[in-house]
Amino acid sequence: MTATAVSITHETDRAPVRVPGLVDVLRSEWIKLASVRSTWWTLGATVILGAGLTVILCAANAAWLAGGTADESPGSFITWGMMIAQICAVVLGALCVTSEYSTGMIQATFAAVPSRGTVMLAKSVLITTLMFVVGTATALLGYVGGNYFLSREGIGLPLAGDVLRSMYGSGLFLACIALLSVGVGFIARHTAGTITLVLAVILILGNMVMMVPGTVGDWLGKLMPGNAGQAISSPVPFNPELLSAWPGLAVLVAEVAVVLAIAWVLVRRRDA
Repeated sequence: MTATAVSITHETDRAPVRVPGLVDVLRSEWIKLASVRSTWWTLGATVILGAGLTVILCAANAAWLAGGTADESPGSFITWGMMIAQICAVVLGALCVTSEYSTGMIQATFAAVPSRGTVMLAKSVLITTLMFVVGTATALLGYVGGNYFLSREGIGLPLAGDVLRSMYGSGLFLACIALLSVGVGFIARHTAGTITLVLAVILILGNMVMMVPGTVGDWLGKLMPGNAGQAISSPVPFNPELLSAWPGLAVLVAEVAVVLAIAWVLVRRRDA
């Protein structure tokens, strides 16, 4: 009788199991991301490459651009470094996912959070937010430094209109590229493979398809992820044949959404 009462008491006092919510998972993912040095090295490289190369290019070409013989606009140079900074966005997006697969930590993550979709969502939200903030700040730093040299030659660009759009557009561009890497990371589950595949698509294949003759080649070039999102991050793109800013961003977002949808299906079906 006493044993039965004790057993009932223990069952009554047992605390219910709490399923982690999105906020909990976001906090956990941020701790994991912020606790490794590779994150800070990659973010530092984003700023150095994105802002530093913009300043260097503007300083080197300011006199030429002001001389009246240039066939390019100063607006094409004011965010030039962001084209290289996208490499860092690819790396960070990949590491956010694949580092857990390489160490086996992903099994503990999925055990702690049974809803794998919540894990994917948390990683996606975290990387998107982080790269948008860092990308926008980097573009602004590059603008301040690069525009100094342009202004000395009398061709400075006011922070308004397309120039202002290109500042937060650079953040949107890096956020989308990083999110693309997150999706590919869940599909490939391998760091080197993810980085290689995404860089090959946005940097190599994006240029190679332009060699396809005719209208097919033109549209393939416009629709490749790196090319589609390029205009949103520049007041005046180097290639005027690409899609304009907002349609190009819409294409990039759609492509990222398709990759994430495929990743979500595979994550739910495959073992960790």
